[in-house]
Amino acid sequence: MNKLAAMEAFVRIVDQGSLTAAAAALDTSLPSVVRTLAALERELGVRLLNRTTRRIHLTDEGAQYLERCRAILGAVQESEALFTSRRAEPQGRLAVTASVLFGRRYVAPIVSDFLRRHPKVSAELLFVDRVVNLIEEGMDVAVRIARLPDSSLVAIPVGSVRRVVCASPAYLRRHGTPRSPQDLRAHACIRHTGNARRTDWQFRVGRRTIAVPVDAVLSCSDIDSSLDACINGHGLGMFLSYQTAAFRKEKSLTYVLEDFETEPVPVQVVYAQSRLVGGKVRAFVDECVSKLRAARFE
Repeated sequence: MNKLAAMEAFVRIVDQGSLTAAAAALDTSLPSVVRTLAALERELGVRLLNRTTRRIHLTDEGAQYLERCRAILGAVQESEALFTSRRAEPQGRLAVTASVLFGRRYVAPIVSDFLRRHPKVSAELLFVDRVVNLIEEGMDVAVRIARLPDSSLVAIPVGSVRRVVCASPAYLRRHGTPRSPQDLRAHACIRHTGNARRTDWQFRVGRRTIAVPVDAVLSCSDIDSSLDACINGHGLGMFLSYQTAAFRKEKSLTYVLEDFETEPVPVQVVYAQSRLVGGKVRAFVDECVSKLRAARFE
């Protein structure tokens, strides 16, 4: 006996209210439906329906089995729809959010490639340095650099970034290289505030996390201006490693105090949990995860 087909026949009998109507809905014969129901009851060892000449009634066992059949058949249909949507050409609006600099450097190129290969998709990018509520603001996917609280969101890890302290080689030649976090008290610092208002920098010393107050010669909410001040030799700065990676590679910035860095911050691709994620969202998430995992954020 095909168990899924038997479950579907049972559900149809209940929904249609009669064996005859179920046979018509399934495009099969009445004797076939009768045999299927009898075989199902025989295998389960219980009566699922009480039948009279005019009506059918669920038994207690039949009501319990009906609930489970609906769940199983629904899961099968959902799984089939998921893979069908993956094969279908993605189309429609795709809304993606990320922080400003990360979005500009990493997410925008991925979206651009995705649009080039899927011309039926249009994209809306929201790059802001704040946490965006995906549901309330109509976003499909977010790339977040943070430890996320438990929620209904699906979060796929793609890497991590470090909190690094750096300075220009010229500044270090003039003022020396700090060897411990406490040495920062003797240095000028560039404080990139972003959305935070902390006046200290955090470090890991052994198993402890310590906070060191910094003497900020410049506090700035704009990341590009903060990086420019650091590159131009005005002081030491603390940034996320993806923000400084290109400048370190070209040797305009040098990392210091690497032995005292706090735990890396995870980078995650996030989307809302739902019973069925649309084809364009699933296709973009798969591509975004693959490309970000291949990227280097340090």
